[in-house]
Amino acid sequence: MLKLFLPSEHSKSIFDITPEKLKEQGIKGIITDLDNTLVEWDRPSATPELIKWFDNMREHGILITIVSNNKEQRVHSFADPLKIPFIFQARKPMGKAFRRAVSQMGIKREETVVIGDQLLTDVLGGNRSGFKTILVVPVAQTDGFVTRFNRKIERQILSWFRRKGMIKWED
Repeated sequence: MLKLFLPSEHSKSIFDITPEKLKEQGIKGIITDLDNTLVEWDRPSATPELIKWFDNMREHGILITIVSNNKEQRVHSFADPLKIPFIFQARKPMGKAFRRAVSQMGIKREETVVIGDQLLTDVLGGNRSGFKTILVVPVAQTDGFVTRFNRKIERQILSWFRRKGMIKWED
């Protein structure tokens, strides 16, 4: 059961994930979380560096869909100016939004990676649905109320993985 919380990979930042690395693994599409994965949870729009990252992915033919548990207003106002498809109120870790994102991109599950900053939503949801998953370090040091609670549980799970020698990275 706990293995469902184990990401396929770990990355310090979204910016360390390159289209070349993804293509080597047969990846054609990204399902990404928004808050604390792409930008801080309270930042309303993309940074210039993030816009360049999105453009680089597009230039290499990598599709992107944002899948967020946040409300429509938050996700729409972030994604729409970037012309990135999105799914709001996704109810992660439930699998319906992940399946919908893959269907909308027109690719297969094995050609898709789920990227996020939380084990209890992004990694668990991606793994339960059969996707490759990449856990990134949260871009902000602060979180909303529910996420703060989740982080406590995540620290315990990560500690268990470390003790068992299942992960080697440091937070």
